[in-house]
Amino acid sequence: MSTRYPFTAVVGMDDLRLALLLNAVSPSVGGVLVRGEKGTAKSTAVRALAELLPEVAVVAGCRFSCDPASPDPGCPDGPHGDGGADARPARMVELPVGASEDRLVGSLDIEKALADGVKAFEPGLLAAAHRGILYVDEVNLLSDHLIDHLLDAAAMGASHVEREGVSVRHAARFLLVGTMNPEEGELRPQLLDRFGLTVEVAASRVPEERVEVVRRRLAFEDDPAGFAERWAGEEAALRERIVAARELLPKVALGDAVLLQIAATCAAFEVDGMRADIVMARTATALAAWAGREGVTSEDVRQAALLALPHRRRRNPFDAPGMDEDKLDETLERFKGEEPEDDPDPDQGPDGPGDGGPGGGGVPPQGGEGPAPETDGVPEEAPAQAPEHTPEHAPASRGTGGERAAVKAAEPFRTKMLSVPGLGDGAAGRRSRARTEHGRTTGATRPRGALTKLHLSATVRAAAPHQRARGRSGAGLVVRRDDLRQAVREGREGNLVLFVVDASGSMAARKRMGAVKGAVLSLLLDAYQRRDKVGLITFRGRAAELALPPTSSVDAAAARLEELPTGGRTPLSAGLLRAHDVLRVERLRDPSRRPLLVVVTDGRATGGGPDPVGLAARAARLHAADGTASVVVDCEAGPVRLGLAGDLARHLGGTAVTLDELRADAIAGLVREAQVNRSVRRAA
Repeated sequence: MSTRYPFTAVVGMDDLRLALLLNAVSPSVGGVLVRGEKGTAKSTAVRALAELLPEVAVVAGCRFSCDPASPDPGCPDGPHGDGGADARPARMVELPVGASEDRLVGSLDIEKALADGVKAFEPGLLAAAHRGILYVDEVNLLSDHLIDHLLDAAAMGASHVEREGVSVRHAARFLLVGTMNPEEGELRPQLLDRFGLTVEVAASRVPEERVEVVRRRLAFEDDPAGFAERWAGEEAALRERIVAARELLPKVALGDAVLLQIAATCAAFEVDGMRADIVMARTATALAAWAGREGVTSEDVRQAALLALPHRRRRNPFDAPGMDEDKLDETLERFKGEEPEDDPDPDQGPDGPGDGGPGGGGVPPQGGEGPAPETDGVPEEAPAQAPEHTPEHAPASRGTGGERAAVKAAEPFRTKMLSVPGLGDGAAGRRSRARTEHGRTTGATRPRGALTKLHLSATVRAAAPHQRARGRSGAGLVVRRDDLRQAVREGREGNLVLFVVDASGSMAARKRMGAVKGAVLSLLLDAYQRRDKVGLITFRGRAAELALPPTSSVDAAAARLEELPTGGRTPLSAGLLRAHDVLRVERLRDPSRRPLLVVVTDGRATGGGPDPVGLAARAARLHAADGTASVVVDCEAGPVRLGLAGDLARHLGGTAVTLDELRADAIAGLVREAQVNRSVRRAA
């Protein structure tokens, strides 16, 4: 077994260590979501936590880790008699992003179930994580169908496996810990709310701390066992403190005054639902137990709010998580009651000896001979800071014909459905029709590899003609492997939506560009909801720029869009050619993900060569030859319209919609009007 990096040797990151330790003290807090840039020891700290958890008593021989004191009456390995008990270390189970559904929830042998009536169930990762930690690295990249199972298990404390009428249920209560890099996309709101606490981590910009990180990491890699031995004392002390806090937890009093502060704080920050109030109460109680107190203080409530509320205040994926601490302090002061009379033992408090910062973590003082904290590898150097400027004072670029400052986007709206025609095989999503593992059944086929979705009627039809030859004598159906049929299902896929946005002088009128940005922002919101990848190309002046390479982070695209200045000529052909190059590369990287090209322009072309209109037409026909699905959002305004965007759409082999037609309510209105007119004609 490989040696893990010691938890107490992690340098800095007080909030992360505190959040993990609070969940170790009180698993009912609900887990931790760790957000941060790559190379910041997120995974190192999470994996090290498992070594600190107390051992777990389990029923001997039970694959589902039933508690001997209260075994699960519905356990698939039950009923449990007096088979004895075993003690084992708490598990940390890792869920890979690309795991299959059967790997997560478990697999059922359908052949045995049909032929013998036996529930032959192989437990999955949810069963292995019961009464332990379920860790998901890059949780924001997890497939929707896996997220659905996680949500169900987290809500119900159990996992259900259904296969054509055969059902298995087992307990699945675990500490959910996820890490993510926000640059790679945001998390679904439903799963985001299931994490009790969230913390933001970043590499230290203090050279001395970074030196200590590298020193400790190199020492660990040179001699993992020896390095761990040097920190064994600190690890043991922290483990004992967790046990003591767990024993104290039931004695902690949560008074009415503290509950009022919690409720007032959640109401002041307009947090949806009641889960935030409950999580804050549990977190504040765990903080008191961790500090060795039997009473919860206002400071506990404040710390709980900073950990439990930031990710619950987001209204859309473009909102950055965070808290107004001044507003928090004002709310707590306004609803402040009497503090508990008992003073904490200064040696046991969050800032007592052996703690590395607020909330402790059992980290020894920095410096001296003792080891220090670290990351998964050598931290990255701080990026060079670009000169700051506001959009209102954006510098003008040479040769752009008078660049204008960035314009604020108009309010986003719900857009009409844009999709790629045909039937794809891409990653599961919510945009275009595709053959998927989930959705409505459209047919059956012989399975390639392991059977995942049984088509029951097709299997029975395949087995029926052979029953006499197979010597069937009883009521059971004699099924062979060759009889099994895989269900063919049709659902929805996510696409690569590549935006090509005209930022030239013809679009530079402030009201007009604000409307254009609002439309693109609306389409980005739609792409987030439909699980698409997005990319952004802008063109103005003399060239086109890939403002954002294809990514799952739609909020990054929104940030680039917000900063986009306008002005200069309209090199439409350059924008289309750049899009063609980007899509060519993406087809090699991910051939199953079909692209949707969205060109936002008024159709004018005034740069790029002696015949800019002809060049744009030829560039558009390249996309048509590749079969790329495309939509032109016509931004032309005014009483006289040239129809250039419509011409561009025809060259692309796509469709053109105006900004007004892009609105879903406008489309619905047109449909209603058409239905009314049809009814009037029929009545006449």
